[in-house]
Amino acid sequence: MIFTFFRGLRLFRAFASDPRGSTAVEFALVSAPFFALLLASIQTALVYFCGQCLETAAEKSGRLLLTGYAQTNTLSQQQYLALVCARLPSLLSCSNVMIDVQSYSSFSSAVTSAPTVKFAKNGSVSNVWSFSPGNPGDIVVLRVMYQMPVIGGPLNFTLSNLSNGNHLLLATAVFKNEQYQ
Repeated sequence: MIFTFFRGLRLFRAFASDPRGSTAVEFALVSAPFFALLLASIQTALVYFCGQCLETAAEKSGRLLLTGYAQTNTLSQQQYLALVCARLPSLLSCSNVMIDVQSYSSFSSAVTSAPTVKFAKNGSVSNVWSFSPGNPGDIVVLRVMYQMPVIGGPLNFTLSNLSNGNHLLLATAVFKNEQYQ
């Protein structure tokens, strides 16, 4: 019995000192965290890229309100949304874009905080967004929102900030309408 114990101990020492499989074992130990970190980095970069695209679209489409184009052509909320979507890359789906336009008499009364997005039982957004582009000289707050689908990665990494598992991207532009009449 003692002989088999020592023989097993010698086999274990021989196995442990053999370097032929160490690379494969080390890669197996390191690969899971490496790929998790790689996936998290790619997804974070994609969220930042889409956020910048949304900021650019909000800035460019805000000029339609600032200069009075939307007001003089009596654009509806849906028509204005179509113009915003035309300024977004094809990576972002127009069905996930929401706009909220509110006008105020002064900068101090303007509300620029992030809205609370509410969902109906079927999963659709139940908020009713405002479209009040204002008159010449009014302060306008334009909020362009996008529900970006994100995936939960390994190691419990997630970028979701909405109750439906998506990430809300928000671009806000605040400006004073020009005297366009």
